[in-house]
Amino acid sequence: MSHNPIRPWRSIERRKSRQIMVGNVPVGGDAPISVQTMTNTVTTDVAGTIAQVQAAAEAGADIVRVSVPDEASSKALKEIVAESPVPIVADIHFHYKRGIEAAEAGAACLRINPGNIGSQDRVREVIAAARDHGCSMRIGVNAGSLEKHLLEKYGEPCPEAMVESGLEHIRILEDNDFFNFKISVKASDVFLSAAAYHALADATDAPLHLGITEAGGLTSGTIKSSIGLGNLLWAGIGDTIRVSLSADPVEEVKVGYEILKSLGLRHRGVNIISCPSCARQGFDVIKTVEVLEERLAHIHTPMSLSIIGCVVNGPGEALMTDVGFTGGGAGHGMVYMAGKQDHRIGNEGMIDHIVELVEKRAAEIEAEAEAAEEAAE
Repeated sequence: MSHNPIRPWRSIERRKSRQIMVGNVPVGGDAPISVQTMTNTVTTDVAGTIAQVQAAAEAGADIVRVSVPDEASSKALKEIVAESPVPIVADIHFHYKRGIEAAEAGAACLRINPGNIGSQDRVREVIAAARDHGCSMRIGVNAGSLEKHLLEKYGEPCPEAMVESGLEHIRILEDNDFFNFKISVKASDVFLSAAAYHALADATDAPLHLGITEAGGLTSGTIKSSIGLGNLLWAGIGDTIRVSLSADPVEEVKVGYEILKSLGLRHRGVNIISCPSCARQGFDVIKTVEVLEERLAHIHTPMSLSIIGCVVNGPGEALMTDVGFTGGGAGHGMVYMAGKQDHRIGNEGMIDHIVELVEKRAAEIEAEAEAAEEAAE
């Protein structure tokens, strides 16, 4: 909402973490919370993987992770990195040599799972490769693959075991004078994940990568991730997020941004505020919103649009948005600009008109931002 001030009761005080770099993307400190996803193509399908990376980047992904399960994938990674518009994280499991190869191939970050990467000596070799090639690292603790000694100690995956695993591997990295890392403690259980992250946030100043792993399909996974990540982000915890869905990676990016937007932590594109519709609606709200979401997807400028079916809440919601439309009677509705009544239009042709207004306002916001930057210089 570009024309409204930030209200103190909406602010979130973020946990203070040190900042690292994942390629050219800062993570931690006062950097914006970055949004990640992961490709689900076969990595050796270079063209298909690059296309998926580019689609994710267009949707707003700041960082994309690619699995590197074998030597052929390591070779493919070099081509993928060269064509990627965003930093690439190499996902490493089981074989430490894949981590070394990925660093040599130009990965911006190496994600290792402490429970299955091997001995401390092998982890040290991966650390050396990361340092030599300017990679950051992510310690990726997962409740489903904790080390055997921790499962024997605690009897089952629990927050204490996950945090202990993470801290053990932090010590290995720091003992080798490597501090360019972030860490995650993921589980598919929302309560387990949240408890582990809260404890970890108190135990280290490393940037935290948030996620509810294996969250499920598009609907169920979105809900589970929103609850889990929302809980943590509201508490000020989290420096980068990945929503794990059994769906197109682009959907993960969209959901990630919607979670951040709902908490006022980051804004990208048009935030559409719309009613669920009822018998009072003066036009087909559901269909209108569906079409507008598709037609406004190309706009990256943060701004807000209210689409409300009747005058019960329409004028009030329009006060809070850059552009608004409230349904009225006799096939007409009211257009609001910056919270004020501007003009009436008929329902026919309404969508084209709203798209035009939003595009125009987005261009104005961009111009205003550029002018402000020039003035500051």
